[in-house]
Formats: sequence, C-alpha cells, structure tokens
Amino acid sequence: MGYVLATIGVTLWVYLICARGRFWLGPVRDGASLPPPAIWPSVTAVIPARNEAEVIAESVKSLLRQDYPGRLAIIVVDDDSGDGTAAAARDAAAFAGNDRRVTVATSRGLPAGWTGKLWALKQGVAAAEASPPDLLLLTDADIVHAPDTLSWLVSQSSAGGFVLTSLMAKLRCVSLAERSHVPAFVYFFQMLFPFSWVCRPDARTAAAAGGCMLIRADALRSAGGIDSIRNALIDDCSLAARLKAVGPIWLGLTDRVRSIRPYQTFADVKAMIARSAYAQLGYSPLWLAATIAGVAITFLVPPLLAIFASGPAQYLGSIAWLAMAASLQPMLRFYRLSPLWGIALPGIAFLYALYTLESAYQHWRRRGGQWKGRVHVNAPSLP
Repeated sequence: MGYVLATIGVTLWVYLICARGRFWLGPVRDGASLPPPAIWPSVTAVIPARNEAEVIAESVKSLLRQDYPGRLAIIVVDDDSGDGTAAAARDAAAFAGNDRRVTVATSRGLPAGWTGKLWALKQGVAAAEASPPDLLLLTDADIVHAPDTLSWLVSQSSAGGFVLTSLMAKLRCVSLAERSHVPAFVYFFQMLFPFSWVCRPDARTAAAAGGCMLIRADALRSAGGIDSIRNALIDDCSLAARLKAVGPIWLGLTDRVRSIRPYQTFADVKAMIARSAYAQLGYSPLWLAATIAGVAITFLVPPLLAIFASGPAQYLGSIAWLAMAASLQPMLRFYRLSPLWGIALPGIAFLYALYTLESAYQHWRRRGGQWKGRVHVNAPSLP
C-alpha cells in the first residue's frame, strides 16, 4: 500500500511540475517594457472601502501620485463604515491639495442578493458613468500602487488588446503568520489558476486578482456589468470568467502593486482564507471531500512515507517531498524568504486544509464569508 501511495504521489508531482502551466515558476510578470498607446484613454479608479480608515489614505495617495498622462478620476465608495473611512479618504485628497480628482461616495445600504463589496463597486461604477471613462481600475483600499502602475497597465492592455489586465498585489510578508502562509497562498492560487493558462485566449482558465484590475468599460457592459456577479464571494475570478467570454485577459505577478494589510496572527490568516475557501469548491461537500483527500495524497503522504516507510516507498516519498520543496523556491525568492520554508510545505498545506474545513463549517452554521462584520449572502437556509 505504501508503495502504491508513493507512486501516486510522485506521479502527481511530475504532472504538477511538468504539465500545469509551469505555475510554480511564476513565469507571467510585469517586467516587460511596453510602447505607450497612441492616445492615453481616460481611467476611473473605483475603491470599495468598509472600515478601512487605517489604510485608505495610503491607497488614495498612491493613485494621486500616478504619472499617468491621461485623465484619471478616483471614486472611493464608503461601504457603511463606522471608523472614519470616508474622512480619511477626504483627508488624503486634501493632503494632495484638495485634489478634485477624488470623489468620496456613500453606499446606500445593502440590497438582498448582493455581497457588500460588489454592491459598493456597482455604485462606484455607476458614479463613474457621470463622465464615462474608457477604462475602469478596480482596486482595494489596502493596495498601494507605484507611480508607474497605471501607465504600465494601460500600455499592457493596449498592446495586447486585453479586456481585463490584472496584477496580483505583492502581499505583506513580515510577521511569522505571513511568512509561513503568504508565499504558499500565491503558490496555491497559481496551482489552481496557472497564469500562463489564464493569458491564453484558447484556454478556459480565467482568474484575476481583485486588488488591481484594469477593465475596459465597454467590455464590462458586454459581460453584464457588476450585476452579473452580484452574489459572488470570489468576485475577482467570477468577473474574470465573465470577461474572458468577451475578450482576452491577462494576469501576472508584480512588485509594482503592494498590499499593506497586516496579518499579524495565525487567526488573522485563517479568517482570510476560510472566508472564501468553501466558496471556491462551489459549496459542495463532495468537492470538499475530494480536496481534502487530494491534499493528503499530494502533500502529506510523501513526507510521512519518507520518515516512516522503508525501501522503495521511502525513496519515492522522499523524491516527492523534495519535488514539492523545490517547487516552492521561486515563490520564496520572490518574497525573499529562506529556502528552508520549502521543507515545511506539507505542514502549511495541512493548515490550509484545516482552514478549508473551517470555511465549510462556518458556512453550514450560516456564518460563512464573514468580512468586516458581514455574513455572506449564500449561507444555506435554516431547516
């Protein structure tokens, strides 16, 4: 039995390393130098913000510092905050000399059938229509942009004819909880959605990173607008799937865009992952069981065999363990962390499996998708 499991484990890692879009190398990045468009299109940035007073000012200031040659407007949608988020956004605009490019709108409640973020985004996009832009930059309140971010995004969108151009923000990686989870988070995301497949028009894989999405306004309308995904918990990937049906999309890693949201404790990280893990599985108990079994065979069985088995099973288990440790190295280098974290990948995967079970448990308790005091609309009905 041990030999069979070891053989399955090695086979899985051969597939993951050799045949899954080279996800582990993180090959799709924003390093290319691009020609500027003939005419710089107008852009409106929309930032949904709920209780984000600690971070919203830095996000707004980073957008005001953009070196973008075209017209740029910024709309912050205060999503029923109770901590002074709107005031912090206005102060950021005042700090920049009462910049008239910034509008702070107030969300009007939360209708049934909508998630809070998407309702705020809908209102922000509607406000942008007062002076219709060519492009919409959907970004988050904890995201800080380098001065050339928007210019690069627009150049990339223009050069490739993309209806959606998205950069995965570089997450904060300072605390122990962050160092142990963040590289693996991006690694697992790329395993699910290999970026090279996302960028292929002929591939069905679609994904985006909600912290930074540049969208053609006409494509968003053709895709059904924000209304088409109004109850999606994983809103970025849901929107990417809608937009890829309209035209080509692009997603890559970056150093230009950073998240400044801290996750100081393991509980903070667990809450972030558990919020949407079960939604990724379509709220399906069968997919949950299959996922837990897959994590066990792929990540947990090889090190157990390497430590406790003997003979061929031990050798094969060791090979699989080394393969998974090696596959995490490019992401560890990207985050400038010790390569020894690769050896810990089985333990990290185990924690992610526990968080996924917690996500399902909270969903069944009608407490799923919690964020800033709200519960996701897709919680099951009480009997």
